Amino acid sequence: MPAERVRVRVAGRELELSNLDKVLYPAAGFTKGEVIDYYTRIAPVLLPHLRDRPLTRIRFPNGVDGASFFEKNKPAATPGWVRVVRLPAPGSSKGRETIEYVVGDDLPTLVWLANLAALELHTPQWRIGRHPDMLVVDLDPGAPAGLAECCAVAVRMRDRLAADGIASHPKTSGRKGMQLCCPIAGEQSADEVSGYARRIAGELENADPRLVTAKMAKKLRPGKVFIDWSQNSAAKTTVTAYSLRAAARPTVSTPLTWDEVEDAVAAGGAVRQFTAAEVLARVDGYGDLMADLLDGGPRVPG
Repeated sequence: MPAERVRVRVAGRELELSNLDKVLYPAAGFTKGEVIDYYTRIAPVLLPHLRDRPLTRIRFPNGVDGASFFEKNKPAATPGWVRVVRLPAPGSSKGRETIEYVVGDDLPTLVWLANLAALELHTPQWRIGRHPDMLVVDLDPGAPAGLAECCAVAVRMRDRLAADGIASHPKTSGRKGMQLCCPIAGEQSADEVSGYARRIAGELENADPRLVTAKMAKKLRPGKVFIDWSQNSAAKTTVTAYSLRAAARPTVSTPLTWDEVEDAVAAGGAVRQFTAAEVLARVDGYGDLMADLLDGGPRVPG
């Protein structure tokens, strides 16, 4: 049978959606139509974090239990109204000198991507034509460590960054770990920002080597939280706040309050990964907990 197609109008753009009943999260029965609905409803807080950043997508055309692929270059038959920017592609695995990236600046583009089963949205720490305006600390737990240990390290990292005048905003990864996102001035190179993050990660490792590692080797990670300072490389991307993740349930990279993180540490437990429906409810109550990221911040110390 031919795929069911529906024509819709989104913010003045005409789109053709297909297979809305297709289940993309089998364990939860979550369909492509529900993915599109989530991204439509979360757009007011998501789009500001995507604006002017080249998008890397992870697509799951047959759902999270099927094959997936990373996509940086614009897809075939990209509509002419979608913003596309050509950028250098150093170290491209396909030998490309440049890549034509999609930029998710508006709701029609977001809906169009969701219809392509682009479940995960990843962005760099810099905006097009600028230096990094965000420092990211990725906290990756090595089993049996988990979110509880990530919360403990997050509080320590927050306090250390604050000593340098840098504010940090916590979020879950939507998978197993956490990230801290920190607004910075956008005046320094990715190498400078990454070097600073590496230095601070090393300080925390030296202070508590039983809990923290700043070294890449996976054999050193069991029972510890790896502080991945390398996420600040110009070539790296991080899952965007409010993006869905490809897990058994439709979990989301979810902004947290510091009270939630501190309560988890005090109780000896952990925050958890939240689903799409829960995140929509949280936004109704909290608004965008990461709105301050958009206002800029200080330079990182040299």
